[in-house]
Amino acid sequence: MNTISIALVEDHDLTRIGIRTALQQRNEIKVVGEAANATEGLKLLNSTHPDVAIIDIGLPDFDGIELTQKFKSSMALESTINTKVLILTFQDNEEEVLAAFAAGADSYCMKDISFDQLLEVVKVTHEGNSWIDPAIARIVLKQARIQTSVPETPKNEPKKVRINAAKPEFSQIINAYPLTERELEVLELIVQGYSNAAIAEKLYITIGTVKTHVRNILNKLCADDRTQAAVLALRSGLVG
Repeated sequence: MNTISIALVEDHDLTRIGIRTALQQRNEIKVVGEAANATEGLKLLNSTHPDVAIIDIGLPDFDGIELTQKFKSSMALESTINTKVLILTFQDNEEEVLAAFAAGADSYCMKDISFDQLLEVVKVTHEGNSWIDPAIARIVLKQARIQTSVPETPKNEPKKVRINAAKPEFSQIINAYPLTERELEVLELIVQGYSNAAIAEKLYITIGTVKTHVRNILNKLCADDRTQAAVLALRSGLVG
């Protein structure tokens, strides 16, 4: 079994200790370091290059979004580094959610998640797939506007950043294998967090038909799972 190395950046002592203790109980997880602020967190990530970095947004010196952006920028200079970033927070503010993904976050979940669920999110993220909390997915669906830039704001106002679209290769895939109108409807419901059964009920079709549409969507988008398909859809502007 491959070990997943984890670095934890969280300023709340009890939360950090609790997460670390829970993760260390799993044989497949190795916590390589922890930090209580973004400055130390950036040093930690640059020195340890963990498989997954769990980062809280509300850090005392500069926030987890800026930390993610700084680390991802430095990581881009090193082709051998492929650390995934999991944002863990109590906040579901739409600006922070969008900014986190624009900064390069791979997954985003709320702190009220169970430890078993957190472990599953870590595994999914480590495998290269994005995981979005269902509540967060609805926010992103409602608010995301691909490649929308805004004027700079004063330091005491919330930061807004450019939302990056999917890679050009993805557009080529979509042009070659366009989604049908029904597949787009199913994809939008997937992004909103609906299960196959709920999609079937909402669209008045059978679960078997939904599964067929989902399979076709995954194939056309070259996505490994529903979550990855949702992220690609949001970043490319297929839905939103």
